[in-house]
Amino acid sequence: MKTQIVLSDSLMEELRRTVPNRRRSQFIAEAIEERLRAMKFQKALKESAGCWTDTNHPDLKTQADVNRFLGRFRARLSPPPVWNSI
Repeated sequence: MKTQIVLSDSLMEELRRTVPNRRRSQFIAEAIEERLRAMKFQKALKESAGCWTDTNHPDLKTQADVNRFLGRFRARLSPPPVWNSI
């Protein structure tokens, strides 16, 4: 889809100097996607702030509790790589 956007002269000049002619649309699209992803992540962080409490998760109050949980969780994911067979 084609669209028209307005950029400052200095931004457009930097874009022209930095990104090859036939790659600018892709560059702009990727930049927009990256920024939208960051905005969605920030929104999710704000919305979820304060939802975790020790009362809700008494089994994860200490660092040792968290380490134990992560060890069990990671053990279920996949076996570690065998480095000498790679």
